[in-house]
Amino acid sequence: MEFIVLLVIVIMAVMFYITINNSLVALKQQVAKAWANIDVILKQRFDEVPQLIEVINQYVQHEKNILTTIAEARKQYGQARNEDEKMAANKTLSAALPAIFALGENYPELKSNHNFVQLQNRISELEESLAHRREHYNEAVTTYNTRIEQFPASLIARQLGYSEKHLFQIAEAEKVRPSLKINV
Repeated sequence: MEFIVLLVIVIMAVMFYITINNSLVALKQQVAKAWANIDVILKQRFDEVPQLIEVINQYVQHEKNILTTIAEARKQYGQARNEDEKMAANKTLSAALPAIFALGENYPELKSNHNFVQLQNRISELEESLAHRREHYNEAVTTYNTRIEQFPASLIARQLGYSEKHLFQIAEAEKVRPSLKINV
């Protein structure tokens, strides 16, 4: 009889361990999927930027510092080995994009260029998609981080090497309220 009770306790402990492990794996996969969705948009945006730079180069030769910053951000993204490095590259590019769009205000011939307007619209669409996917990613990361810190899952998570993920923060430049002043 004692053997059966002991066996039931061991089976319940194993089932409990398996259940927690499976839930942690599912959350980890949700975070990975959410990041992959963000990575797709980041890649599209970083692929579109050279076209935008080319159009701008045709009109503007003395705005090299903006173009240099964007080129450096693309280089950082291309060399990024993990999510944190890609997030850092994103912050650099996000800070520089408003300056590029402002060039259209300073150069009416650029603003009226079909390619510039088309690329500007495309990047704006990508930025909107990125915002939605960033929200989903941060939700998945928050759920994951909460779960690996909750008892008793924290014991198993620590044992299996689960570690906290970083939220996808917006760049400081994106926190600045844009001017609503219209240049006529």
